Amino acid sequence: MSRIPTEHQQLDDLKLAFCQYGSGPDLLLLHGNSESKHIFEKHQIQHFADFHTCALDSRGHGQSVCSDDVLTIEQIADDVIAFCRARNIDSAFVIGYSDGGNVALHLARKAPELFPRIIAISPNTLVSGTTDDSLRTFTTIYRVMGFFKRLGLPMQRYIRVWELMLKDIGLSDDDLKSIQTRVKIIYAEKDMIKEEHILHIAGLIPGAEVEKIAGTTHMNIIRNAKAIEVMRDWLR
Repeated sequence: MSRIPTEHQQLDDLKLAFCQYGSGPDLLLLHGNSESKHIFEKHQIQHFADFHTCALDSRGHGQSVCSDDVLTIEQIADDVIAFCRARNIDSAFVIGYSDGGNVALHLARKAPELFPRIIAISPNTLVSGTTDDSLRTFTTIYRVMGFFKRLGLPMQRYIRVWELMLKDIGLSDDDLKSIQTRVKIIYAEKDMIKEEHILHIAGLIPGAEVEKIAGTTHMNIIRNAKAIEVMRDWLR
């Protein structure tokens, strides 16, 4: 499948990059940390061609253009809502992967009337929900980035993105309990998020469904045939 052309939507202080494909009900695809919309091109977009899919580059990621020194998950969620308003999208399903799953949880709390169903893949609301080995790796990389920044290298664009994985996302247990959107959480058998944390999140959201995908890791779950089948079935 050839690369789908990138388009841009101006949103106040953000020039948001996205690509769109297919026709049918609106479906938004939200990527993970340090990634872009292009992670969806070979898998989700072609498998969801009976939806009108919009894969977005989050603020500070991919081809989206902004001048922020600091990013937050809630801010990125507000961008998604603003994108829908600007594009006259009044109802959309959402698939969010990793940090995109965290954004999706914010969307579910903020605008249930706009997002009737969301799939959050391997989300975490707390930094402590990350496995110990993964968190050590993230922290080490962050320190190396800081070292290069002190040497005068232009690292802030990378640091602002990496910091998202080292901060809680701003959703409390009470926030999760207040969610009205229908939520499906899927996660990998070998995930970077602790299983007990994912089950804690699912247990707080009213009516949430949760499913572990066997034979997957955090990094390959979005390409897994079973995971794609689960997502398609649940959005029907």
